Amino acid sequence: MKAEIISVGTELILGNILNTNTYYLSKRLWEIGIEVLYHTSIKDEPKFLEEALNIALGRADLLIFTGGLGPTSDDMTKEVICKTLGIDMELNKEAEKDIKDYFYSLNRPMSGNNIKQAYLPKGAQYLINEIGTAPGVYIENSGKKIIMLPGPPKEMKLMFNKYVIPLIKQDYIIKVQTINTIGIGESSLETILMDLTSSKNPTIATYPKEGQVDIKLVAKGYDEDKVDCLLKEMKERISGRISEYIYSYKDEKIEEVIVNKLKRKKLKIAICESCTGGLITSKLTKIPGVSEVLERGIVTYSNKSKVEEVNVNKTTLDKYGAVSEEVALEMAQGILEKAGVDIAVSTTGIAGPTGGSNKKPIGLVYIGIATRNSSYAIKSIFKGDRESIQKRAALKVFDELRKIL
Repeated sequence: MKAEIISVGTELILGNILNTNTYYLSKRLWEIGIEVLYHTSIKDEPKFLEEALNIALGRADLLIFTGGLGPTSDDMTKEVICKTLGIDMELNKEAEKDIKDYFYSLNRPMSGNNIKQAYLPKGAQYLINEIGTAPGVYIENSGKKIIMLPGPPKEMKLMFNKYVIPLIKQDYIIKVQTINTIGIGESSLETILMDLTSSKNPTIATYPKEGQVDIKLVAKGYDEDKVDCLLKEMKERISGRISEYIYSYKDEKIEEVIVNKLKRKKLKIAICESCTGGLITSKLTKIPGVSEVLERGIVTYSNKSKVEEVNVNKTTLDKYGAVSEEVALEMAQGILEKAGVDIAVSTTGIAGPTGGSNKKPIGLVYIGIATRNSSYAIKSIFKGDRESIQKRAALKVFDELRKIL
């Protein structure tokens, strides 16, 4: 079954609201074996809605609309679909009662225009909205399945999972395996995996992110064991070629992997940041349970703070400058001793957009690593704006920690 998702709402077109519904529905449809071929977003205008419907009817078997089911005059999804398909609308008594009960439960009066939401296409299946007022709709028309869901994500997700999936689930299986990589670019990955990318089942696609690349394997079939076997075999072939760049097979963030490795090894870490300004520590503290392994994170942005907080030698600063291998090392060694941890990390660099020179260009970052047994520094030059340089520096830190751990 081939699907199209049609999002209705002027606020989506204007960029006022992020379209998370399409992202969620696409992922869930793949999980139940339905291919999503098209995403369409349209304004709250009947002519655009009618055009989108007619186009979708010609290229998809399953049409899922989100939005435009509210009580106001510009909520026209049901009305336009019914007019285009030549279906009358009628008052659904069950929907009417549910809407009235909803307002009664909130101890609020129901506005007269809310009754509009209880009018559904004749012969359609009513999809209950347990946490809102906009009923969902399921129609089968000329071999096509048409579903209308409310726009608010919480309402849409509950309705889709509880009432829609049983209506559209099929035996065909689609499974996705994600391989997360870091430290290698997309073009290099493509070269290494060139002979594998021609595979039709599973298919292989690369998705670059800032400083990382995800590899997505998609396998299809009617036998779940065979689909699992296809994914396993391809994953092993890819892993055999690029194992040093793979940090996860679970579609997770690199910082999550680092925290879990630290936990398993029962190690404590401390971080001293200059050019990254607390970004590394911030990423770690977003992970539940990180307090088991993160002892402290400090920002020593000025030279004075580097001396006072982590005992960087003033002579080192004067001789080599704050952005140097020597200072990065002393920062890492200083916080290692001060915090009494197993691993310490430091960053110092020039994030821009000013402050660079021929010898020390914008994007130059030194990362210091110190453990109880050894210490060293890494020199990197990152491209991009200030935010991008900081993000890439943080990822480089996590990649280096991954290798150590």
